Amino acid sequence: MTLPALKTDPYNLIITGVGGQGNVTASRILGNMLSRKGYFITIGETFGASQRGGSVMSHLRISAEETCSPIIPKGQGHMVIAMEPSEAIRVLAEYGNMEIKVISNTRPIHPVGVIAGEQAYPSREDIEERVNDISGQAWFINATDEALADMKNPVYGNIMLLGAVAATGELPIDRSDFEAIIAETMPAEKVALNLKAYDRGLEIMN
Repeated sequence: MTLPALKTDPYNLIITGVGGQGNVTASRILGNMLSRKGYFITIGETFGASQRGGSVMSHLRISAEETCSPIIPKGQGHMVIAMEPSEAIRVLAEYGNMEIKVISNTRPIHPVGVIAGEQAYPSREDIEERVNDISGQAWFINATDEALADMKNPVYGNIMLLGAVAATGELPIDRSDFEAIIAETMPAEKVALNLKAYDRGLEIMN
């Protein structure tokens, strides 16, 4: 079977956020969706100082031809999915370029230094301006609040962002791929909510 061609091979995608946002779950789901279609998927992960609240970053390297090293080379990212907005800037500084695409949640999670009044957190406007300045195209979605409103649980924001990725057409994935993976890996009572979150991500982008 001939796989649909990727826009570039390997396609380098980074999912970033802080501990507790479902970053690793999202990377596993997306990787499984693409692996199921026949692509080679390599995932590399880095964690901050703490499991919950520290920076978490997953590198997904997607290829129709070969298994790649797990860490994306500096400056060679193709897409960033940021579950926490300031983390988008952190990742872009290291892996970004003027063609990279960004999908970012807009709800901040303030680190301890900001909560203690020792550091300042940038405004939403400043974050969006900076991301737009150092990327090729960016979309900003209030996934946390949307998940709270529609699914009554902010954890579904990560799934909403996966729906947004599908809407960009950057990767050869669709709803049936997502539904198949969710049905295999999630309890039956959670399948409908996950599909609702995924569909909401698609709707926001269209």
